[in-house]
Amino acid sequence: MEIKSYLNNQQRIVEDGLQALMLQATGPFFKHLEAMRYSLFVGGKRVRPILCLATGQAIDNRPETANNLLPIACALECIHTYSLIHDDLPAMDNDALRRGKPTNHILFGEAGAILAGDSLLTFAFELLSREKNNTLPAEKRLRIIEMVARAAGPLGMAGGQALDIDSEKTAVPFPVLQTIHLAKTGALITCSVQAGAIGAGASPEQMEKLTIYGEKIGLAFQIVDDILNVTSTTEQLGKAAGSDANRGKATYPAYFGVEQTKIMAKEAIEEAIDALLGFDVKADPLRQLATYIYTRSN
Repeated sequence: MEIKSYLNNQQRIVEDGLQALMLQATGPFFKHLEAMRYSLFVGGKRVRPILCLATGQAIDNRPETANNLLPIACALECIHTYSLIHDDLPAMDNDALRRGKPTNHILFGEAGAILAGDSLLTFAFELLSREKNNTLPAEKRLRIIEMVARAAGPLGMAGGQALDIDSEKTAVPFPVLQTIHLAKTGALITCSVQAGAIGAGASPEQMEKLTIYGEKIGLAFQIVDDILNVTSTTEQLGKAAGSDANRGKATYPAYFGVEQTKIMAKEAIEEAIDALLGFDVKADPLRQLATYIYTRSN
């Protein structure tokens, strides 16, 4: 399997799904909806929804399963986009660029950006709970909703971001850094894998292995982000390079240096791929995605 072709194809599927499900910018809420759509469609790798769909394929590759998972995958991207809008705010990371384009608050103001993020998060749960054109049993949908809420909430992404900010310019112990990475970035990535597994009918044993896979690639994703923030240019990243050091953030390179951090990222990816032992060729996209997460340049 050629990973670039696979990613391009899956990105088109996710883009089409988002276009079909996302509200159009019309009527009295035009500007608010335009702000939501701006960040949702300004670009992006769509890693989380692709992981959700790829996990479903690894267990049950019938078209019906993929159709059931697509709204869930799109909801995960809405949550990820909301988090980026809020992360970029002056009160948080204060970034003017995201994916090489002006951040949401630069174009729509701070209040507009906050509300766009709020609505994307809320709209995600509307997508997760819809019954229309979805044959997933209500029990599975409820389990996925609970899991996504936990991953996005106080002990997951939002809590991790709060801990990240609190730890700036502070000599935090390494376990705190691990907690930040596993919560801020890893929780939603792990949840994307788990949601796909639940939607496709994974067995308890499969769920256990896929959870390990998700945790390891989630950790590796943030470690690679740490490395790229040090080694890449602003043009390559599409956002300010060197910003972690400027803000005094706790990162793996700050603890271990770039070369040792690369080794640790590679080890996490190898452990993720090892967790997929026992899965057949339908899980090859997950294996390739793990390698892609380690080798990506932005």
